[in-house]
Amino acid sequence: MEDFNRVILADKPDGITSFGVVARIRRRITEEARKSGWIGKRFRVGHTGTLDPFATGLMIILTGKETKNAAQYSKLDKVYEATIRLGEISTTGDPEGEITKTQTEIIPSHQDVEKAISKFIGKITQTPPIYSAIKIDGQRAYKLARAGKNPEIPSRQVKIYELEILEYEYPMLKIRAHVSSGTYIRTLAEDIGKDLKTGAYTFALRRTRVGEYDVADAEKIAK
Repeated sequence: MEDFNRVILADKPDGITSFGVVARIRRRITEEARKSGWIGKRFRVGHTGTLDPFATGLMIILTGKETKNAAQYSKLDKVYEATIRLGEISTTGDPEGEITKTQTEIIPSHQDVEKAISKFIGKITQTPPIYSAIKIDGQRAYKLARAGKNPEIPSRQVKIYELEILEYEYPMLKIRAHVSSGTYIRTLAEDIGKDLKTGAYTFALRRTRVGEYDVADAEKIAK
């Protein structure tokens, strides 16, 4: 029988969940396995870190016995390209929330932005967003938030290895961020907006690398 203990690199499109990506790959791999003589109730397929529905880019999918190694992949550093919209805030930190314009006439210069983002390089303390998959008392934070509750999210220390401005024309700021596992780009964007006194949210997000794995080597996943 063909070896189905695999590491699959998937390029997630926007508009679908990470679990949707896993489901598509599970259906395909399960069918391949059955054609090769595999008999079982369910073929094991799992991911090593989610992406929000609006986000795109690299997901590492594991199949078969390789799923036992998920933890070693989830701990790898990540690289993201994020487009941040200044002058507005979102209830979820992304385009899917309720968007509100901030009452500010501040238009930061390129130098202002460089100075602001430099403050976040190194070890920093973050409070993950309420709309996240973090578990609070056994429940996902985003489910509690959608139920109208306001869960208290514990802060955590993360590391930002590199922040680079790719493009800036107010109100849009595009950055590349090389970060440790556990870093929330939505939170980083909001914190940058607070420092600039403009407010901000993550308008678009793409994960381009996980450890040594690159999205250029990933297969495109259809919506």
